[in-house]
Amino acid sequence: MRRCRWTSRASAPCPSPACPGSGPGACRRRASASIPRRCCGRSGCDPARDRRGAPPVTLAEAVAAQTPLVQRLLDGVAAIGADSPGITREAYGRGENEAQAAIVAAGAALGLEARRDAGANLSLRWAGTDPAAPPVLIGSHLDSVVQGGNFDGAAGVVAGLAAVAALQAAGIRPRTDIEVLALRCEEAVWFGLGLIGSRCLLARLPPGALDLPHARSGLTLAESIAANGGDPAKLGQPLRDPARLGAYLEVHIEQAPQLMEAGAPVAICLANPGNVRHPFIRITGEDAHTGLPHRFRRDAALAAADLALSLEAMWLAEEAEGRPMAVTIGRFHTPAERHSLTMVSGRFELSLDLRAYSAAHLQALEAKLGAVAAEVAARRGVRIALGERSAAAPGPMDPGIVEGLAAAAARAGLEAPRLNSPGSHDANNFAAAGVPTGMLLVRNRNGSHNPDEAMETGDLMAAVAVLVHWLAEHTGP
Repeated sequence: MRRCRWTSRASAPCPSPACPGSGPGACRRRASASIPRRCCGRSGCDPARDRRGAPPVTLAEAVAAQTPLVQRLLDGVAAIGADSPGITREAYGRGENEAQAAIVAAGAALGLEARRDAGANLSLRWAGTDPAAPPVLIGSHLDSVVQGGNFDGAAGVVAGLAAVAALQAAGIRPRTDIEVLALRCEEAVWFGLGLIGSRCLLARLPPGALDLPHARSGLTLAESIAANGGDPAKLGQPLRDPARLGAYLEVHIEQAPQLMEAGAPVAICLANPGNVRHPFIRITGEDAHTGLPHRFRRDAALAAADLALSLEAMWLAEEAEGRPMAVTIGRFHTPAERHSLTMVSGRFELSLDLRAYSAAHLQALEAKLGAVAAEVAARRGVRIALGERSAAAPGPMDPGIVEGLAAAAARAGLEAPRLNSPGSHDANNFAAAGVPTGMLLVRNRNGSHNPDEAMETGDLMAAVAVLVHWLAEHTGP
C-alpha cells in the first residue's frame, strides 16, 4: 500500500488515467500536467479533500487531459485486426474479442465494472450515487467491415471511456450510473444483418436471425453468441427494460463529407435512416448466342442495368421533392460460372439497400421498388425475384437530447451544426424501443467502410467535450 499525497490516506495505486500523482508515495498514473494537485477520487482518494488550495479543474482541462488516453486506445485497437490495406475486426471473432479485452482493461483502470449480457455485449459501469436512477448508456461497436478503417464504431466506444475519465478528473460523481457499451456485430457484412448487438439487447432480432450463418466461420448467429459466452435462449425478451434506461448516446464518425464542407469538427445528429435490404436479387432471362437479334433477347444483364438506372431516377425524383433517401447496389454480376464474352446472359444477381428517414417513406419506397421491378421484368421479358429481405427502423433522435447536446456544445465553445446521418446505427434500435436517444457525428475526411477513414483525434475530443458537458448537466449530483 502507498500513501496518497493528496489525501494522506493509505491506498493502493490509483487506477485512473486522470490521476496526476507521480513519484514515490503518490498515485500511480499521470495523464496531464494540466490537472494540478487532484486525484481521481478512487482507491482511497477523497475528492472533497484533494484540492489543498489548487484551482478547480475546468471541464475543458479535464477533457484535454484525456487526449493521450484516447490516442493510446485508438492506436491499440488499430493494431487489432490489421489487414492491409485496412482493418478487419471480425464480429464474434478474434478481432472483436481482442478489441473488447483492450476496452475492458481501459475500463478497469477507471474503476469500471465489466459485465456481459446474453448477446455477449460488453458493458462498463460507473456506479452513480442513486441506484434507483435510470442509467445513461454511451455506446457503439468494435467490429469492422472487411478491410475497413479503424474509427467506424471504435471511436465511439473510446469517446465514452474518455468522457468518464474526464468527469472523474473534474471531480464529478454522477447521480445516475453511466455505462459504456461495446455492442456486438453492428456491421451487416458478417451475417447479412446489422445492428445485432443492440437487436439482442432490445429483443429486436427478426424471425430466423439466429439461424443466419457467419460469413467466415459458418457458425449460426446462435452458435456464435453461445461461443462468446452469451445465451441465445434469452434473446426473445429485452435484456434491459427500455423504460428503465435514462438515455442512449452514441458518438460516431460521419459517413459523408458534410462536416468537411461545413468546416466543423462535430455535429448533432437529427436522425438516422432506416433501411430495407435485399441481399440476393435474382434476374432470370434466357441464355443465348451473342448474334441473337434484339427482339428475341431476354437479357438479364440489360434488365439489371435498367433496374439500377430506374432506381437512380426514383432517388433523384424523391430528393427533388425534399424527401432524402439513398439507393445502393453493392453486388452486381452474372454468376461466375456463366461469365462469357460470347453469350447473352440469362442470369444476373445484385444486392440493394434502400434507406430513408421515416417508416412511411420506406414503405412508399418499397412499393415503388416493386412497381419498378415489375415494369422492367415485363419490358425485358425476364423474371425479377427480390428474394430475402431485412429491415432496420429509422432512428429519429430525441428532441430534448438534441437541444441538450446543442446547449452542451455551446458551453464547450463549439459550433455544432445539426445534420442527418447517412448511416444506420445502433442508436436506431434504442430510439425505436422508446429510449431517449442522441448522437454526435465526428468529422471524417474520406467516408467510412474503407481503409482511408481519416478522423483527427482533436475532432473526436471536440465530441468528447460536448458529451462531457451534457453528462455533467444531466447526470451530475
